[in-house]
Amino acid sequence: MDEPPFDLAETDRLLSTTRAVRKRLDLDRPVEREVILDCLRLAIQAPTQSNSQTWRWMIVTEPDKKAIVADAYRQVGLSYLEQAAGAEKDPQTQRVYSSAVSLAKLLERVPAMVIPCVTKDYDPAHGNAVAASVYGSIIPATWSFQLALRSRGLGSVFTTLHLFADKVVAEALGIPDDVLQIALLPVAYTIGTDFKPAERPPVEQITYWNAWGATE
Repeated sequence: MDEPPFDLAETDRLLSTTRAVRKRLDLDRPVEREVILDCLRLAIQAPTQSNSQTWRWMIVTEPDKKAIVADAYRQVGLSYLEQAAGAEKDPQTQRVYSSAVSLAKLLERVPAMVIPCVTKDYDPAHGNAVAASVYGSIIPATWSFQLALRSRGLGSVFTTLHLFADKVVAEALGIPDDVLQIALLPVAYTIGTDFKPAERPPVEQITYWNAWGATE
């Protein structure tokens, strides 16, 4: 095997420890504008369908606007998260829901909110292929943004609950009608950087070769 072009140990550590961070976000340390821009410069190197580059990035740092977004998020999502946390039996999943409840209750305190967007809406009636091309452009860029944050000591989590109130958020932020919001990422420096790989099933059990269900 040829010598790999990157330090695999460090690359693999970045990929395997970029967590969905909720409880370990430092709410008191400001996030510099240039750090966000540096991470976005890397994010927009991600592949995009037909080289369309229709992504746009809405950054929210003003306290009054963060409060509007957070209130909208809680209105549509907090009750659901609390019910899910109370009903969940799997310990790991229950911790996820509990941390999501904690984040929702103090969302306006995060230093920055990042809302990835695309400038061309689509009709869901056009089917999965169209939806896949739209989301297949912006989500890789969003993940690259999260990896870039992690490499600089910041954390985030990909959330979508606010999309049930996307019109409220759009009005507050002046987002045009022909722009599709994709997610909401709370962004902050993390409290510590010692994140570990998550528990996942053996990949051999969930990977099929040449026929669905064939693991050999």
